[in-house]
Amino acid sequence: MGPRLSIVTPVFDPPPAALRSCINSVLGQAHADWEWILVDDGSRSPEVLSILDEVGRHPRVTVVLRSENRGIVAASNDALERLTGEFVVLLDHDDALEPGILATVLTALDEAITPVDYLYTDEAHVDLAGRVTVPFPKPPWSPERFRSSMYTCHLSVLRRDAVVEVGGFRAGFDGSQDHDLVLRVTERAAARGHAVVHLPVMGYQWRTVTTSVSRSTHTVGRAVESGRLAVQEQCDRLGIDATVEHGPLEGTYRLRRVRASGTTACVVVASELRPPRQRPNTLRALSTLNSIAPVEVDTNFVIAYPADAPADLVDLLDDAIRRGWRLVPVVGGFGLADAIDQSLTAYPADVLVSVAPGIVARPDLTPDWLDSLVGLATSKGAGVAGGLLCDPDGTVIHAGWELPDYRSYPLEGRQAGDATVGHDLLIERETSQVSLALAAVTRRQWEEARPSVRGWWHEAGATTSGALSYVGARNLWTPYARFDRCAPVSFELPG
Repeated sequence: MGPRLSIVTPVFDPPPAALRSCINSVLGQAHADWEWILVDDGSRSPEVLSILDEVGRHPRVTVVLRSENRGIVAASNDALERLTGEFVVLLDHDDALEPGILATVLTALDEAITPVDYLYTDEAHVDLAGRVTVPFPKPPWSPERFRSSMYTCHLSVLRRDAVVEVGGFRAGFDGSQDHDLVLRVTERAAARGHAVVHLPVMGYQWRTVTTSVSRSTHTVGRAVESGRLAVQEQCDRLGIDATVEHGPLEGTYRLRRVRASGTTACVVVASELRPPRQRPNTLRALSTLNSIAPVEVDTNFVIAYPADAPADLVDLLDDAIRRGWRLVPVVGGFGLADAIDQSLTAYPADVLVSVAPGIVARPDLTPDWLDSLVGLATSKGAGVAGGLLCDPDGTVIHAGWELPDYRSYPLEGRQAGDATVGHDLLIERETSQVSLALAAVTRRQWEEARPSVRGWWHEAGATTSGALSYVGARNLWTPYARFDRCAPVSFELPG
């Protein structure tokens, strides 16, 4: 019986010291149930070739020497043809495995209740000297995030049969070959009911200054375009009606979704029409209404307020009414859930979009915010889709909540657009919960969650998100719907 783990490493003129570190990290693994196939893709360095000759004498190591450089995809496929293990382990020629990680991986695979097609670990970014510069803890499997960024990176372990079935590495995707392969393998896993597993241990050292194809300056443009193409092809395969564009940072992508024809929406701003004491002729809600142009096709724009609100305060809404806003006087006790229910009764829609009073749209930064929210909310398996809330200076108020929080840094208090290690503020992604201060949810999902919904913006979002997570829905977050707080707003209290 052959080894269970087959390590695959394409090699092309890495720094010799980094290659030796890589080799030592593999040979030092305590668990013996592995083999290693290194395919040299025409290296010219005598020292690299000498190192490969030396390691090739190890009984569990196979070194394949190619006379010409044909690229990382061809080299990786050469390795696939020679391996015999049940699982394929991807290792770059200038990175390193953490001690004992292969044994830990095998234990996780053995203990999994469902067959595992893909497993990934956390990683540490290190410099050439091997010093950790950035730890990268990762979230559980997040398909939306993965379409936006190849966040799983290393260590990646894939079931060999799955890799073979999807055709291995594809020509033309050099630099993003792992992203493309994992997209296809995880599609297969979802179709077969197999598992994708996140192993939350630091299993891999990723060198940030290297000669890897995906990180070389002269090839990075080609690599990120290959990644964009890989994501677009997945959207086409899965029937996701979206155009994939390059994101704000190299290696990130945006799915610009097309709102399905005839999909109706109801934008609800729920306000108690409570004016500030020092300015009795103004309302927080007016700034919100004035920032939104109520002209979208198949969309009703509603201001919901207590039916017993003073007439002089309701009169302040006259300009909004002339511009297209509709009024829904809420009968009975005034709460957010009641305001939403009565708004959807008055103006039925496929999708509810909730907006808190006192925040203003930023169409200069996110002009298609409504379609972004509706597109996410109507995507397959979606629960609540939330947006980005900021102070006027760009300080993040809300960008989704993680339960538990796997990050080593908070998102609240950072600047919108900050490039965190996980690109969290730059990409669409799954998240545990979002606030209803800026969110969209289909009417069907709202009715599913409604018995659990309580409180105002943040609490209502948490309870709605929790209820939908419980039935298997994916709550989502997008940076492409941004609103800024323009007045003191408590997201736990009525507006």
